[in-house]
Amino acid sequence: MPTAASPAPRRALVVVNPTAGTVRPDLVEQVVRLCRGRLETVEVHRTTHRGCATEAVRAALAPAAGLAPDLVVAVGGDGTVHEVVEGLTAKDTEQQRARAALAIVPAGTGNSDYRMLWADRPWPESLAATLAGTPEKARLRRIDLGFLVETGKPVLLGACSGLIAEGLITARAITAAGREKYARALPDAAAAFTPYPGRVTVDGELLHEGPTVLANVGGGRYRGGQYLVLPDSELDDGLLDVCVVGAEVPAAEVPRLAREGLLAERPGVVHGRGRRIVVERSDGHPLRFEHDGELQCLNWTSMTVEVLPGALAVWSAPEEEVKRVHTQGAVPLGGVAAT
Repeated sequence: MPTAASPAPRRALVVVNPTAGTVRPDLVEQVVRLCRGRLETVEVHRTTHRGCATEAVRAALAPAAGLAPDLVVAVGGDGTVHEVVEGLTAKDTEQQRARAALAIVPAGTGNSDYRMLWADRPWPESLAATLAGTPEKARLRRIDLGFLVETGKPVLLGACSGLIAEGLITARAITAAGREKYARALPDAAAAFTPYPGRVTVDGELLHEGPTVLANVGGGRYRGGQYLVLPDSELDDGLLDVCVVGAEVPAAEVPRLAREGLLAERPGVVHGRGRRIVVERSDGHPLRFEHDGELQCLNWTSMTVEVLPGALAVWSAPEEEVKRVHTQGAVPLGGVAAT
């Protein structure tokens, strides 16, 4: 739902995760300088613990806080962005969040959220376009979110069982920065991966049952900033997309196929779209899954994701630009993370 001529933001809260993968003092200084050169007020919050970004956004948007920001800039990776989204969608910020939109400065490992909204545009250009509010360069739009029923948490990028969750565990032992970290982690995880007995239903209809490599639910087309899993996903159609990779595709081939945009063409890969997606293990053992790049250490056999249509206001590139870049193939490993 792009808005052709949206008012430029006036007040910003800049939330910085100092421990994110590529956050540097000069990057933060550049972000703050750009914001202060355009906006009436700019507040900067540096996170100190898990959940800190959510707390900061909720405090800034609380009714008693006074003049609230109409822009929240997340400086960090997909985990930081997810925490900011939690703050923007919290029940106690419901009135204020209608006037507060998300902007992202990618400074993490995969930066898939940024790629979802801005393709391969360098972040200084996207932030400048957002601050100016020029409709031909930046659009204010409302996009769908997922809602993870088991935890009550919002899902921005996606939730995935199986291989991608295992890749997050493998990545902990890899010291590379940026997308190179996941480029090394996922093949290593895939080489040792055993498909699990799974079942996936979409709005109550069976989509897949049998040995499963992964089941990905969400809106973002890419995971890890480079693996194309949901090539036809739309961010504001009121539906969730799902991709299931069955054991007909060897797990060891999945990273290459997804990097090259060929995964959807393989037999054993099925896609669906709906409002309520249930992913489960059919053998009663715990399902290993993640969402928005965070492993969920829960002793549950299933995950259920429901759509929240138009739940989040974001600044992004015009959709036609994102689609055009998407059809041209994958970005280099450095991508926006190295900007």
